Amino acid sequence: MDEEVADLFEAAETAMESAHVPYSEYPVGAALETADGEVFVGCNVENANYSNSLHAEEVAVGEAVKRGHTAFSRLAVVSAARDGVTPCGMCRQTLAEFCAESLPVFCLDGETVVEYSLGELLPAAISEETLSDSR
Repeated sequence: MDEEVADLFEAAETAMESAHVPYSEYPVGAALETADGEVFVGCNVENANYSNSLHAEEVAVGEAVKRGHTAFSRLAVVSAARDGVTPCGMCRQTLAEFCAESLPVFCLDGETVVEYSLGELLPAAISEETLSDSR
């Protein structure tokens, strides 16, 4: 794993330590790098009503957008289980709002880094163009 990706995973793992997961006991951390190299992190925050829970990736996107960033270069996601967790469909669609299909998404499966593109994870994402086409 190259040093820059290792740094992203370290940031994601640090964020994961703050996860609030009293129900699933499945902490997740995410580190999202902006086009200019700044890194924003997020962790999952569960709620007894699971549909109100926040996912690590969307927390990271929210933090970045709150600070004026809307262009991203890569994402690292890790769970405490290191089971190769990838962003869920909802998070993939949120990422697609701001990121190109080529966005590298790095996940840890054990000690193995698995790299996907956002387009591989979410082909045919809903976009401004697809909404315009359907009007």
